[in-house]
Amino acid sequence: MFQVTRIPAARLLGAAALSAAALASVCAVPSGAAAGPGAPDGDHLTVTVRDAGPGMDGTYELYCHPAAGDHPDAEGACAVVDGDTRWGQEVFAPVPEGSVCTMQYGGPATAHVTGTWAGRPVDATYDRRDGCEISRWDRMVPLLPDLAGPARS
Repeated sequence: MFQVTRIPAARLLGAAALSAAALASVCAVPSGAAAGPGAPDGDHLTVTVRDAGPGMDGTYELYCHPAAGDHPDAEGACAVVDGDTRWGQEVFAPVPEGSVCTMQYGGPATAHVTGTWAGRPVDATYDRRDGCEISRWDRMVPLLPDLAGPARS
């Protein structure tokens, strides 16, 4: 019959606790340390909007965690991207190849988003050429301008 003595079990538990403590100390990195010297903490996106209309076109810098930059709604923009961020899914992913989309045109507006989000590089383009692309754009409002509202002058 197999018998467990207290001494080997205590050694095993002690070794496990020591290993966990060593792993925790290695994994504990201060926030912003991975960004490099002189880099601001948090995520950074550059948003360039064209053909959306007066007051909406332009290039905006957005920093999140904490929200900052010259984006017209930095807090809202950070919140919408945070809310759409899911582990294992790309928040800025294009419409999947082969998607069936409605044949509607949402206007000539385009946007280009570059930078870093959640430690990953971002290089995404947006337009409003069909229902899928319009929906993808609208999910990112207020990061991107709200073009679904009442008619603009």
